Amino acid sequence: MKVLSKSEWTILIFVLVFSFIPTFGGLFRVLELAGGPAIAPANPRASSMPLPIILHILGSFLFCLLGAIQFLPSIRRRHPGAHRTFGRVVAVAGCLSAGSGMWMTHYYSFPISLQGNLLYWARIILGFLMIYFIVWSVLAVRSGNVPRHSANMLRAYAIGQGASTQTFIGIGWMILYGTEAAGPLRDAIMVLAWAINLLIAEALIWVVLAPKRPPAASVYYEKPSRAGQ
Repeated sequence: MKVLSKSEWTILIFVLVFSFIPTFGGLFRVLELAGGPAIAPANPRASSMPLPIILHILGSFLFCLLGAIQFLPSIRRRHPGAHRTFGRVVAVAGCLSAGSGMWMTHYYSFPISLQGNLLYWARIILGFLMIYFIVWSVLAVRSGNVPRHSANMLRAYAIGQGASTQTFIGIGWMILYGTEAAGPLRDAIMVLAWAINLLIAEALIWVVLAPKRPPAASVYYEKPSRAGQ
């Protein structure tokens, strides 16, 4: 018996491919910090204080991949127990990802070419918003408001998937111009990626999750009968 429909398989495969570079690249970084072979260039911030990076990578990995499964209607309908269990993991992982991301943004020292004021404040504000949406979605589902729960988890997921969109925009930029963006331009591209994700999320909420209005009742006028005249 098939668990997922063809459209759901398409969505799941798209998300896995879309998330591959930042999520699996992050896992390679975790293995490196744990003593494995060096894959990427040395990062002084990671070497001096690796725990926040490890927590951020693991939290983001679980949030992005398990979160994609949570949006599949067949899983919610046929396996509600698994959906609730995964949901708890996704909520904790999302808060861990956002919290560690804000910690690194504030306490790590970044060169101006990698983080200016625009990117700093965007990371802080969006980190708080991601936690806010997750907490709001948990409270909503506990009170039985499933549409609000789904909408806010989708908004949090859009923020959490920012790195994936940033990666693809960055690759496109390098293909077009032959070099990586840096400084204020890089900041603007990073923020643009989050804006694109949130706009897509709001469009999906409007089209898919918004309550459907009942069709307007047709007005029927009955001509008075001559019998009563």
